[in-house]
Amino acid sequence: MGTGNGRAAATARRGTTGNRYALRRRHFNRAVTVLSAMALILLADYGGARAEPVRLLVLGDSLAAGYGLAPEDAFPARLERRLRRDGLDVRVLNGGVSGDTSAGGRARLDWALADRPQAAIVELGANDALRGLDPAMTRANLDAVIARLKREGVRVLLAGMLAPPNFGRDYERAFNAVYPALARRHGVALYPFFLDGVATDPALNQPDGIHPNARGVAEIVDRIAPYVARLIRAGQRG
Repeated sequence: MGTGNGRAAATARRGTTGNRYALRRRHFNRAVTVLSAMALILLADYGGARAEPVRLLVLGDSLAAGYGLAPEDAFPARLERRLRRDGLDVRVLNGGVSGDTSAGGRARLDWALADRPQAAIVELGANDALRGLDPAMTRANLDAVIARLKREGVRVLLAGMLAPPNFGRDYERAFNAVYPALARRHGVALYPFFLDGVATDPALNQPDGIHPNARGVAEIVDRIAPYVARLIRAGQRG
């Protein structure tokens, strides 16, 4: 009887120990599950906090400002929609001022940088050419703008402009050479002519023959968007 009772007691103790072990195991598994869920939530929150849109500044004149157009038809708004459609999370900042020259863009660069853009399209110089301003001054202003943007860590796409023929061949050659020379000097991307495919086409311009209409802006966006996408993706890789 004593031996039998001892065995029964030992069996009971093992059962109790096993129950305690199983209970601890369940508590441990529950704790691991809870901690894993919390970690996933924290990681999701952290990732969401970091996933801000790329800020792209369009520093320009009336061509960027959207002269004569509804805000949603202006170049920055249309470009943002196109880039988002192409899978890029981008916020395009409209830094266009109608009538601005390269000197004006240079003078307000501090204001334009207040939103801390990570990339920029420099679209300046059309009014310089329309007014027949010295191409050397245009080059000096754009040179300073690009240099400052680069010092601030902003990636640059330089949008070229072509001079109208009314100031003569010498002026035209000097002005048109400004943009390729600056792109080479600073090692930045160049879109050769901002109004490519649109200039002089009455169907794509407003009655003044200078400013693109909504269809013209859409054409510009279609042509320049691949250049802008490369600029954005290069920053994401870097």
